[in-house]
Amino acid sequence: MATANTIHVDIVSAEGEIFSGAASMVFAPGSQGELGIAPRHAPLLTMLKPGEVRVQTPDGAEQHFFVGGGALEVQPNKITVLADTALRAKDLDEAAAMAAKQRGEDALRNSTDKISAAEALKEVVRATEQIKMIQKLRKIKS
Repeated sequence: MATANTIHVDIVSAEGEIFSGAASMVFAPGSQGELGIAPRHAPLLTMLKPGEVRVQTPDGAEQHFFVGGGALEVQPNKITVLADTALRAKDLDEAAAMAAKQRGEDALRNSTDKISAAEALKEVVRATEQIKMIQKLRKIKS
């Protein structure tokens, strides 16, 4: 339940709910740049690009999630992230992301039509953003 100083956040993907709880601030990779959303934010609906969603909890902790794109809906007391794919930061696998990036680059080089090239490019972008997030979190922990 959201209070005056918090906002309820739901992060869901096709695989299921990843997070549900209160937050004092949420940061998300909007299609036009990073968004910072505080309690009582004006209503908003926007597309998300692949990247990191950070949820600052009322106790000051920060939780990190990777989304592969999707949509973000903001209401004054609730944020809903509907992600194509979503993972907790601790579940990211750098080796798998590097392999996915390589597969995407190979597919991009070998694509013969615009649709397969677009799909390959999406895979490269998703994997690249996962790798960036892993490297960023590694620096924070150091």
